Amino acid sequence: MFESKLPNLGTSIFSQMTTLANQYEAINLSQGFPEFDAPELLKKQLNHYVLEGMNQYSPSSGVPRLQQQIAELAQRKYGAEINADQQVTVTSGATEALFVAIQAIVRRGDEVIIFDPAYDSYQPAIELAGGKSVNIALHAPDYVIDWQAVASAVNKNTRAIIINTPHNPSGKTLKQQDINALKAIVSAHDLYVISDEVYEHITFDGQPHLSVLRDNALFAKSFVISSFGKTFHSTGWKMGYCIAPASLAVEFRKIHQYVTFSSFTPAQHALADMLEQQGEHVDELSEFYQQKRDVLSNALKGSRFTILPSEGTYFLLLDYSDVSELNDVEFCQWLVEQASVAAIPLSVFYQQPSHDKVIRLCFAKSDETLLQAAEILCQL
Repeated sequence: MFESKLPNLGTSIFSQMTTLANQYEAINLSQGFPEFDAPELLKKQLNHYVLEGMNQYSPSSGVPRLQQQIAELAQRKYGAEINADQQVTVTSGATEALFVAIQAIVRRGDEVIIFDPAYDSYQPAIELAGGKSVNIALHAPDYVIDWQAVASAVNKNTRAIIINTPHNPSGKTLKQQDINALKAIVSAHDLYVISDEVYEHITFDGQPHLSVLRDNALFAKSFVISSFGKTFHSTGWKMGYCIAPASLAVEFRKIHQYVTFSSFTPAQHALADMLEQQGEHVDELSEFYQQKRDVLSNALKGSRFTILPSEGTYFLLLDYSDVSELNDVEFCQWLVEQASVAAIPLSVFYQQPSHDKVIRLCFAKSDETLLQAAEILCQL
């Protein structure tokens, strides 16, 4: 009999809800992808490089010009001095980068601390490396990390901590006191950090993104991972990158070369052009998505939902306690079938299901779509 390496995993909730949304012709605010297209320059340059014949393998670590643009972006945004050739690796999406970083450092019997609600790729990657995830639950409405609980969870088997800021699905961002507490624990126990920063350019209300790249001591033990898909509205391209100290980048690249070897070559050249010629796009993302957040949250103010704070990402959480007694999975199924709006239940992001009555909406949509969804939700 075939023995699965991941016996407890089935079809992801994102695929399930999108299938339901299509079946019921619902407004899909579930899966986290933009409704609008990638920038015109990016599409134009992709076509240009395809026609120019840039269609063979790139260097495994990435097209040098793109590596350099990434290093310059890190310097401009965070003051980080990055060696593009030695420390920047272009990957086939952030999920590949997360997988490779985990495989690079986690050994059989190691433990990795993650925070629930957590992005669903972390735990399977840890288990495939022979490790074990230690899940620390965060709860509505504030989703604040109890760093004393983190310190208490560390033992001789602890290898790493995975952080995600801005955080999917809660929309929370780490503050300076969080970074200080993380650094103290990492230093005291000689741990590694995998910092998932795919929404790094989407923070709201004037709050800066506190990248691990801002702190030299913390970065020395870290893999910092980001996503061009989130930054340039091109999730289907599956383009991301990892910045790490040279010694860790060497180990990262050993595994990366046998996962994808290299990533989509013409897209790398197009992304380099985009960063070089329209770098202001990155700086405008926060304002762009804050407007989307405010359109949706303002339109929902007359509803029976409680709107939880969104400090970053393109997600908004709603507490539906005053709307239904159903659990969140049942409520999301009812919502798509009866109200024609698709959302994501928060409990699926937990190892031990949370009893918070909270759902996640994606507001990376047109204002028309957001207002249409809000009108329906306000009638519940």
